[in-house]
Amino acid sequence: MTTAAAATLPLRPARRVATGRVLPRLLAGSVILALWEVVARLFAPDFIAKPTGIVAAMPRVLTSPAFLDAAWVTVAATAEGLAAAIVLGTAIGLLMGRSILADRGLRLWINSFNAMPMIVVLPLMSLWLGYTGAARFATIIFAAIFAVIINAAEGAQSVPREYLEVAGSYRAPPLRVLFEIVVPASTPYLLAGLRLAGGRALIGAVVAEFFTAIPGLGYFILFNSRTYHQNEAFIAVLLLAGFGVGFDLLVDWATRRYLPWYRRDEATS
Repeated sequence: MTTAAAATLPLRPARRVATGRVLPRLLAGSVILALWEVVARLFAPDFIAKPTGIVAAMPRVLTSPAFLDAAWVTVAATAEGLAAAIVLGTAIGLLMGRSILADRGLRLWINSFNAMPMIVVLPLMSLWLGYTGAARFATIIFAAIFAVIINAAEGAQSVPREYLEVAGSYRAPPLRVLFEIVVPASTPYLLAGLRLAGGRALIGAVVAEFFTAIPGLGYFILFNSRTYHQNEAFIAVLLLAGFGVGFDLLVDWATRRYLPWYRRDEATS
């Protein structure tokens, strides 16, 4: 057996596993798209979105200045609101995780707001801030911040006691304990909160654009749906889904790249 042949042998099981995972997904997706096309053509009105209509409309929509501007506005607003939610939520969560008094005072309210549908606060946001981007910004923060707070608090509370005892024995200042022990030990929890917050922030942005009719992908979807251009509207829906999946993959890549020990522990457990 040659060296090249021996080197290719371990790759064959991996290729079989990859094929075994991808092929069923492709088959299931093909069946779903075929059923969608057949049912829409036989039983639905002509303006209902169909896979073939979506594919035909893609070149025109994806190069449209209106669509590109809407996508940029929504993504930029989501990133801005998510960044604010991460900073504020991490600070509040770490405070709750390291202070019993703060945890007892805030835990009930944080859990209550986290369970509240974001659509409930939209009338208040638009009343206080008007039908402007400020209402969307506040809605994004409201949608995302509580997932960050809860996970940051859980991470700060899960820091092994031995780490803190060693830091105390060396009389480490509180800020060094926070940034060199508590935050690194809480990083897996923070990443989990970031993953949840990213999806919720995108939903908050789109829902706010639906309600306030301000520029963005939400308004693009609303306008095209109401004017019977549902193929065009569905392209924006697919783009939003792609943003969500892409953000999740980015967080997963960052976890594997910078926290390989966390993934190993997760696999063994």
